[in-house]
Amino acid sequence: MKKVISFAMSMMLGASLLYGCTSGTASTSLQSEETASSSSSASDSTEEESCMIGMSVPSMNNPYFIYIEDIIKSKVEANGDTFVSFDPQYDPMKQISQIEDMITHGIDVLILCPYDSQGIRPALEACKEKGVLVVNFDNRVMDTDLADAILVSDNYNAGKVVGERVNEDFPDGAKVAILNSPVGESTMDRENGFKEALNDNIEVVAIQDGKGELQTAMEPAENILQAHPDLDAFFAVTDQAALGCVAVLEGAGKAGQVHVYGIDGSPDGKKAMQDGTMHGSGAQSPKGLAEGSVDLAYRLLEGETFENEEVVETFLISPDNLDEYGVDSWQ
Repeated sequence: MKKVISFAMSMMLGASLLYGCTSGTASTSLQSEETASSSSSASDSTEEESCMIGMSVPSMNNPYFIYIEDIIKSKVEANGDTFVSFDPQYDPMKQISQIEDMITHGIDVLILCPYDSQGIRPALEACKEKGVLVVNFDNRVMDTDLADAILVSDNYNAGKVVGERVNEDFPDGAKVAILNSPVGESTMDRENGFKEALNDNIEVVAIQDGKGELQTAMEPAENILQAHPDLDAFFAVTDQAALGCVAVLEGAGKAGQVHVYGIDGSPDGKKAMQDGTMHGSGAQSPKGLAEGSVDLAYRLLEGETFENEEVVETFLISPDNLDEYGVDSWQ
């Protein structure tokens, strides 16, 4: 059975991180020439109990992952340990290669959000072979037996609450298009939750891969709009892709007329709701995921084991409750 962590509880997970790394040794900083967003501790400390924690996410071109990295990095370095991350830029093979490099440089724990839930297996096997502990967060890996701890948002529910909002906004029916990202289990869960929540009078007229990013979502959104000029709404599996839809609609003079829904509850998405160009988002707590992932990493290093994944709750942010969450930061 999955263990559900409330938003408030997830905020508490990072409160007590002052553990020592019993299995690691101190490492010097790592620098990558292939990406500007690689980062590491500035310390060359050789204290006996220090360790190295690596992080790998699909791309550092997404404010969501930048926010998460900032929290994880600050928590790890505040504990006197070394942090390192690289940017695979939505390239699954590069993500595997970069993880292998981190293993070679001596990471003790990998905090991982895979781009390709199934294709990441070689990196997981490399971690297992070298004794590197794996905390899988946000996007669940397919081979869950190769992860030591899993912390994910309730992505199915994030899509479900948006689907329910579409039903409310269009009680007489609507034509809806979906911009998905089918390589990630989390994004597939969001899509499934959304589709299964829709009433029978809501017609999904198109599904295309927007790859979860603003720029990559624009071309498929434009193609869909041209093929379906009577479209009522877009649903995208991330707020960034939803904002790509907004950009296309602005160019077509239809911003605000065609409803746009996303997932994340990002500051940019909430500002678009404030402006009337987005109409809802299945909100996550990246702060809870980041702090919870660091907490799990140190608990693994202390020898704890985890049999079940932990799930952070998701919820709807819409123009109706926007004032409760504000638009300047993540919730």
